[in-house]
Amino acid sequence: MTKNLMFLPLGGAGEIGMNLNLYGWGQSLDHAEWMMIDLGITFASPAEPGADVFMPDPSFIEDRKHQLKGLVLTHAHEDHLGAVAHLWPGLECPIYATPFTRTLLIGKLKEAGLEKRAEIIEIPLGGRFKVGPFDLELVTVTHSIPEPNAIAIRTPKGLIVHTGDWKFDPDPVIGEPADETALKALGDEGVLALVCDSTNVFTPGHTGSEAALFENIKDIIGQYKKRVAVACFASNVARLETIAKAAAANGRKVVLAGRSLKKFDSAARKHGYLKGIAPFLDEEDTANYPARDVLIICTGSQGEPRAALSRIASGDQRHVKLGKGDAVLFSSREIPGNETSISRLQNNLAKNGVEIITGKNNFIHVSGHPARDELSHMYQLTRPKIAIPVHGEFRHIREHANLAKSCQVPHTVEVTNGDVIKISEDGVKIIDQVYAGRLAVEGNRLVPSDGILFQSRTRVLWNGSIVISVVINANGQLLAEPEITSSGLLDDDDQDLLDDIHEIIPDVLKNISKIHQKSDKEINEALRVTIRRYFRKTLNKKPITTIHLMRLDRD
Repeated sequence: MTKNLMFLPLGGAGEIGMNLNLYGWGQSLDHAEWMMIDLGITFASPAEPGADVFMPDPSFIEDRKHQLKGLVLTHAHEDHLGAVAHLWPGLECPIYATPFTRTLLIGKLKEAGLEKRAEIIEIPLGGRFKVGPFDLELVTVTHSIPEPNAIAIRTPKGLIVHTGDWKFDPDPVIGEPADETALKALGDEGVLALVCDSTNVFTPGHTGSEAALFENIKDIIGQYKKRVAVACFASNVARLETIAKAAAANGRKVVLAGRSLKKFDSAARKHGYLKGIAPFLDEEDTANYPARDVLIICTGSQGEPRAALSRIASGDQRHVKLGKGDAVLFSSREIPGNETSISRLQNNLAKNGVEIITGKNNFIHVSGHPARDELSHMYQLTRPKIAIPVHGEFRHIREHANLAKSCQVPHTVEVTNGDVIKISEDGVKIIDQVYAGRLAVEGNRLVPSDGILFQSRTRVLWNGSIVISVVINANGQLLAEPEITSSGLLDDDDQDLLDDIHEIIPDVLKNISKIHQKSDKEINEALRVTIRRYFRKTLNKKPITTIHLMRLDRD
C-alpha cells in the first residue's frame, strides 16, 4: 500500500497559541510513524472561570504513542512548550531542543517531578538530526526569544520547511539575524511545502527591529523623576537587554519583579546572553535606592491577576509600590482576548496616580512575528509548491493563503485543528478529520474544556444555581418546610421569590397523579422542571436546579 506524507495540527491552526503539530509518514493514521513539533499552552480568558491555562488534547497521538518518534521544540515560548510538563507522561517520547530551550524545559520538568524520566536531547543551533523517518535541520531565525528555529524537514516525499515563530530583523539585540542564505539554499534544493506563521499577516510592511526601540525607551524613561516600571513578556530576553541599557543610560538600577523574569534571566546568562548587563536587583532591594535611581521590570503586561504588576497595582506587593508621579510602560502587544484584563489593570494604576505609556502612541514595542512584506520575502526565498498557513485565527489563515497565491505559490490549503492534510507533488488536500479538543488546567488536574465541569460552571456563571431539599411521606405530603440554597441567582430582597417556591412545591406534589406509585426520579424531575420554568418566566434565567428528595414512610 502507498505511504502518505501527512500534516496534522491539533493546536495553533485557527487560533494563536497552544501549538501542537504532527507530521506523519505511513499508509494510514494507524499505520504511520509520527513526529510532533511543539506542545504549547494558551491562557484562559475571563469567560472560562476556574482555569489557569488551556492546552491541546493530545488523545489522538496518545492512543498511538508507540508510533510517536519524538517531540521537537522550535523555541521556548509558553505557547510552544508550556504543555510539555503536563502532557509528556501520556506521550513518553524523546524531546529535542536547543540549549536555551532545554534549560527552561528542565526547570518545568523538575517542578512536575519528571526531570529523571523525560529524555531531552540537546541539538546545537543549525544542527541536523533524525526523528523516525524524518531528517531535520535547524535554521536560525529571529524572534522575541533566544534560539528560535525554523526546521527543514526532509521526507521521502520532499522537503518541508516549518517556520515556527519568526521575523526578519537585520539588527537583533540578541542572537543572529535570520539565516536568509540557508533559506534560499533550501529554496534552491526545492521546497515542497512551507508551513508558516500567520500572526501578523494583516500588518503591512515590516515588523521593525528590536534595536530601534532603545533610543525611544531611553528618552521616555528620562522624562520621569520618580519611579518607572516597564511591563513586558518575561521570555523577551532582547527586550530585557534593551530596557536594562535604557535604564543604565538614565543612571537607574534595574529590579526584576516576577518569578518568571528571574527564570529567564538565569537561563539567558547561563547560555551567554545579556553580556555586559549588570546583575538585576531583587524586589526587596527597591527600598534601598531613591525612586529616581530605580527601574522595575515587571511581569503582568496582559493583566494577569497573579503577576507582579497586578499585585503592585492592588498594593499586594510587599516591596514595590507605585503612586503619583510614577510611570509604567507597557512594552508588549495586547494579546487578543486580554483587552478587558489589561484595561482593568491600567485603570487600577491610574487610580493610584500612575502615568501609563503604551505602544498605541509611543514606539516602545515591536512584534516578534513577520508582517506582510516579510512573509512575501520568505516565499521569495523558499519558493514552495505548497503553502500551509498556521499560527493564526481562521481569518489570518485565509488571508495568508491569499497572500501565498499572490506570491505565485501553486497550491494552498486553509487548515484548522484536527484536519489531516495529505502533502504530495500533486498538491495538498484534507483527507480526514480527527478530534482536536482542549484540556484545561483546573487546580491540579486536567479536564476537557468541553466536558460537563466547564459546561455546568459556565451555566452557573450566567444563570446561577438553586438547590432544594424536600422531605415527603409515601403519599407526597411535605413532612418539613423545603430548604432552599441558591448561588448567583437570588438577591437579599428576593424573599417574594422564595415564598413563591414554597407555594409551588406542594402544588406540584398535589398534581402528581398516583404519587405513591411514582419513583423518586419521576417526582424529582417534576419538581425540577417546574421550578426551573418559574425562574425562566420571572427572571429570564435558567439556573442549574437540583432537587434533593427524601421520601419517608414508603410502606
